[in-house]
Amino acid sequence: MSQTHVPSISPDSPDERAAMAREQAIKHIERRRRFQVEVIASTIGLILIVVVWATGEYQNSGGWPTGGFSQSSGLHHVWNMWIVYPVTTWALYLAARYWVVYRHEPVTEQEIDREIERQGRVS
Repeated sequence: MSQTHVPSISPDSPDERAAMAREQAIKHIERRRRFQVEVIASTIGLILIVVVWATGEYQNSGGWPTGGFSQSSGLHHVWNMWIVYPVTTWALYLAARYWVVYRHEPVTEQEIDREIERQGRVS
């Protein structure tokens, strides 16, 4: 059985660094695209929820909210404001996803070395 010689590439070689940078760039582009799809899909879903809410409140209160908004339902021309909860949740979720996709930095070699050292001290 013959063995073929495969040249080893040092992790510090320019070719390896370029390949790693390319891989990281591709992953980041994929994350951004997924985030954009999430924003579009969740916005469409939220619009549908708001339409259902507005239709129901219009019917329940007998018209537009000329009397304002409240936590109770069934009042004439007063709409229940429960829609605030899904809208707020949606906004917080998208803010967190935005941070993960656009503001979160990749793990550095320095962080990896520190973690390996820390784990070595713990065991």
